[in-house]
Amino acid sequence: MKHLKFIFALGFASVFVLNSYAQKIITLEDAMLISLENSPEIRQSRINMEQSRELLNAQLARLKSFFSLNVAPIEYSVSDSYDEYFSQWYKSERISSSGGLLIAQPIKWTDGTLSLRNNFEYLNTKSDVNNQDPLNPGTTTKTYSGFNNNFFLSYNQPLFTYNRTQMNLKRNQLSLENSTLAYSIQMLSMERMVTQAFYTIYQKQMSVQISCEEFENQKVSLEIIRSKVEAGLSAQEELLQGELNYATSQSNLDNALVDLENSMDQFKQLIGLPLDEKVEISTDINYIPVLVDLDKAIENGLSQRLELTQRKIDLNNAEMDLIETSATNEFKGDVNLSIGIMGNNEQFINMYDKPTRSPQVGVSFSIPIFDWGERKARIRAAELRVESKEIDLKELEKDIVINIRKIYRNLQNLSTQIAIAEQNEKNAKLTYEINLERYKNGDLTSIDLERYQNQLSQKKINLSNALINYKLELLNLKIQSLWDFERNTSFVPLEFQQNLQNVK
Repeated sequence: MKHLKFIFALGFASVFVLNSYAQKIITLEDAMLISLENSPEIRQSRINMEQSRELLNAQLARLKSFFSLNVAPIEYSVSDSYDEYFSQWYKSERISSSGGLLIAQPIKWTDGTLSLRNNFEYLNTKSDVNNQDPLNPGTTTKTYSGFNNNFFLSYNQPLFTYNRTQMNLKRNQLSLENSTLAYSIQMLSMERMVTQAFYTIYQKQMSVQISCEEFENQKVSLEIIRSKVEAGLSAQEELLQGELNYATSQSNLDNALVDLENSMDQFKQLIGLPLDEKVEISTDINYIPVLVDLDKAIENGLSQRLELTQRKIDLNNAEMDLIETSATNEFKGDVNLSIGIMGNNEQFINMYDKPTRSPQVGVSFSIPIFDWGERKARIRAAELRVESKEIDLKELEKDIVINIRKIYRNLQNLSTQIAIAEQNEKNAKLTYEINLERYKNGDLTSIDLERYQNQLSQKKINLSNALINYKLELLNLKIQSLWDFERNTSFVPLEFQQNLQNVK
């Protein structure tokens, strides 16, 4: 029964350790591509970025000429009205058809609006007036049927205030840039999480492999001690201890398989794969020292980090909020200019036989007198927000420098740890082989041999962990400095560069 269980466990482990045609082999690059396509967080960030882009497109569209046509095909009304001048009532019936065309062009540089309007109307009226003359009593009916048109060009210009058109455009541009930054940062964060999960799977697979090797070694040692006990060369207690060691190694193998299964499910959930899909990871964990230039890393981090750009955007928004707040209860004015021509006639083609020019000029001012300190308090609050954003920006720069220095030191330390771990593994392997021969010769107990076996397994795990930690720290440095020292190239995401070009 024990042999059957071993065969089953070893076959189950080979699913993750050996290549199998029924499985999908995934590299780290494949996992990243799958996660960027399926991850809910990435999809949400992409949606936010697309939303900001459409809002910017809408704002840019508002800067172009606006065309509007209003049409009232028919209007009919009957009313009784009182004429105070003649002190009499009269009844009127009115039928009209009208239409209006508006072309408005915002002026981005001045925040003014240039408008071209044309209002056309056909009018048919009938009025019944009671005649108050005692010599000529009765009702007099007056009618009118004709056309009138009003065509004019107008311009409105705000005075003594900020340019709201440019402000709204700038806000939408910054919003798109910010959402693009958030999307790119989410991509970098996803790469970190996927890489960590990927190497966690690798660690679990290594644990399974090491447990399998340990199980095989325990099987060999059990056969040795069994033959010795049967030959009367060792005590029965040695066989009992060997069987216990064998069962313990079998349990360790089962635990390693369970941990691998659980980690694999979490990995599939992270990158968006179906939980029932069989996958196997493939990676090269060999140690290749990477030369890191600390000054280059800090310089590139301070000039390229996306979070710094986000803080600068926050600062710009705070400064624009200060400008808007300064307009609270402000002194401001408006200039309205209009030049037009009106015409009316009973005949359509004769509407402008006697045109009427209608120029208009208007200047208005809004003058606040006393607001009980509201404007001053709001401006001070906005100034403090700007000051807070400046502090955030400076502190983030310090954090970037500190983190890059920390990673640099960790990489140097990990290089030393890898060298030590490699030597420890060699020593532990040699020690185990020597003591295995001593065990075969009866110079060592099974308890002592198990200690050397555990030591070898632990040294292998330590080397694997040191290699993975080195890989993760290299990735962390790449994300912190946005410079790939393995390839000696910039690491600003390509999609972010393309979106920034669209913003500009």
